[in-house]
Amino acid sequence: MPDLARAHLVYGEWLRRERRRKDASEQLRTAHTLLSEMGLKAFVARAAHELRATGEQPRKRIVQAADELTAHELRMARLVATGATSKEVGAQLFLSPRTIDAHLRSIFRKLGITSRRQLRDLQLP
Repeated sequence: MPDLARAHLVYGEWLRRERRRKDASEQLRTAHTLLSEMGLKAFVARAAHELRATGEQPRKRIVQAADELTAHELRMARLVATGATSKEVGAQLFLSPRTIDAHLRSIFRKLGITSRRQLRDLQLP
């Protein structure tokens, strides 16, 4: 998939240099969308730069706070959001309750919240 997105980007760059702005915009828009979904920031910036050069304004990707969590943290957050205690989550994940609490502090910081209740109110993917 990254190869396809980069192919759109390179082809769009070539089309723009050949002064085929409309064709280039289509390719660059596709590249920008695909690269944004994959989180390849350097290539997203490159696609955005090329899109601006064609006269278009690239769309900004809406980043959800949950995107900042690792898969392990997300799993832990989901368990805590169901109302499980640190001891219960630790038993499921084979970790100590203290380790769970340490991870929760990191999760809370990343999500910008301060309590388990707020975690419950979030819609985690």
